[in-house]
Amino acid sequence: MGKIIGVCNQKGGTGKTTTTINLSSYLGLANKDTLIIDMDPQGNATSGLGIKENTLAARSIYDVLIENASIEESIVSSSWPGLSVVSSNIALTGAEIELVNMADREKRLRYSLEAVKEKFSYIIIDAPPSLGLLTVNVLCAADTVIVPIQCEYYALEGMSKLLNTIGLIKERLNPLLDIEGVLLTMADFRTRLTLQVIEEVKKFFKEKTFNTIIPRNIKLAEAPSFGKPIYFYDSFCVGAKAYLNLTEELLQEKIDILIALQKGGI
Repeated sequence: MGKIIGVCNQKGGTGKTTTTINLSSYLGLANKDTLIIDMDPQGNATSGLGIKENTLAARSIYDVLIENASIEESIVSSSWPGLSVVSSNIALTGAEIELVNMADREKRLRYSLEAVKEKFSYIIIDAPPSLGLLTVNVLCAADTVIVPIQCEYYALEGMSKLLNTIGLIKERLNPLLDIEGVLLTMADFRTRLTLQVIEEVKKFFKEKTFNTIIPRNIKLAEAPSFGKPIYFYDSFCVGAKAYLNLTEELLQEKIDILIALQKGGI
């Protein structure tokens, strides 16, 4: 049975989508069949994988949530090994309003994923930058949560709200929910501020902080505009190496990418 991981932070610009895309692509390269659920109405995880609107399935995660379509018929295969996607688009913006009067509105995503959970090793969900009903659905569906935190002055701002929400979801709706880890992103090791933020986050979250730290890297910023995960854009850049390290830390095993590519015929 697959593990469901939500990538959440209500603060925008922390690297949620970058983490979703690149962690998932490396999981695929590790021969772990992986499904990305794009729960952000901006649809950046969808476009960042090079999936164009005219090649999408007729259905998106919006249709799944309001029961216009099943999760199975909404899955699209990507161009990358072992990686599939349920897309998002701007229609998802209206879902929070439409879900309000629906039964079990917080668990719509959770129930839909039950049909495909056994078909994938990992299901990674890119949550929107908010603590609304869409994010609540992510937290109710997830087994664990990765929280990206940018290495900046206001790094921990708003974290108490997110942790409180996670605590409430765990208490009332999803008792098995846990924090997979806190991921420090956009680190500029040349600055004293980055080092101070790293120290502060590690002091606050202790063993829940990933050892891997994602550096500020122009290649990571460029890759989505080419519709490619970082490995397929520039596998030798520091950003690619960091996300490879993160994936190996998550799996607790080394990834032999060349073998995976050969098996995939690439």
